[in-house]
Amino acid sequence: MKVNKHFKQVGDIKDRGIIKWQGMMLTEHVEMIRAWYEEDKHDAKPDLDEYDLQLLQEELVLAAQRKCQVKMKSWKDKKFHYHLGIIQQLDAYSRSIVYEDLEGMHRLPMDELVGVLIID
Repeated sequence: MKVNKHFKQVGDIKDRGIIKWQGMMLTEHVEMIRAWYEEDKHDAKPDLDEYDLQLLQEELVLAAQRKCQVKMKSWKDKKFHYHLGIIQQLDAYSRSIVYEDLEGMHRLPMDELVGVLIID
């Protein structure tokens, strides 16, 4: 007689051990575990207070006046993105920053901006 290693009999109850849980783990739980691992890859959005926003504004205005190279840090799609270029215009109407890098002109929304560093 062939013996099933996952099957044991305790008294009158036939227990299948780990076999009874495999069907449940293969569908909903696997999706939840994948979503949980994917969530770990996300960066938390920094909370900027009024002081931080004031410093960002001062750095942007200074960089736009001097036309020097800046490194900007933005937060979009739950990840940080870095932009390197020269600020050409601060557009208050559309709340965006127009900057130029080696690839051409780009527009960055001010709501995504979390950091500015003047390089020159």
